[in-house]
Amino acid sequence: MQTAMASTRVAKTNGRIGRVGRIACRAVPKHQVAEDGTKVQKAMQASFAAAAASMLVATSAMADVTVKLGDDSGSLVFEPADITVAKGEKVTFVNNKGFPHNVVYDEDAVPDGVDADKMSHEDYLNAPGETVSNVFDVPGVYEGYCEPHQGAGMVFKVTVN
Repeated sequence: MQTAMASTRVAKTNGRIGRVGRIACRAVPKHQVAEDGTKVQKAMQASFAAAAASMLVATSAMADVTVKLGDDSGSLVFEPADITVAKGEKVTFVNNKGFPHNVVYDEDAVPDGVDADKMSHEDYLNAPGETVSNVFDVPGVYEGYCEPHQGAGMVFKVTVN
């Protein structure tokens, strides 16, 4: 009897890197032959490869999120203003319209232990297409604003699961 097993390893597909988790296939005799004359072991290897590939696709499905600073009509808003991301995901804020803008996290509205000042991007973005980004490694709720337009209601919320 033989069991196909793979430990966690890094795999690369379509230019994206993901982790393939531990997968076990049921034990079968090493040289058992199926009705069509092929060895079950080869079928198991194909099954194992398909399972590993599906895990890789699920891992790479975690995509970065883009938030516009100012919507397309020029309103002073984050678009979208309320997002949910997974731990480890990156959010990129893109200067769109109505600038200058910046991204400041409220020190009273971030998870315990998170330094809002270090996450904040207080320098103004003055041209369309300029970006700043954050990777969220601590689960919880993060709230922030655009400093020059906070009074106009330009605020955002990021929930990290």
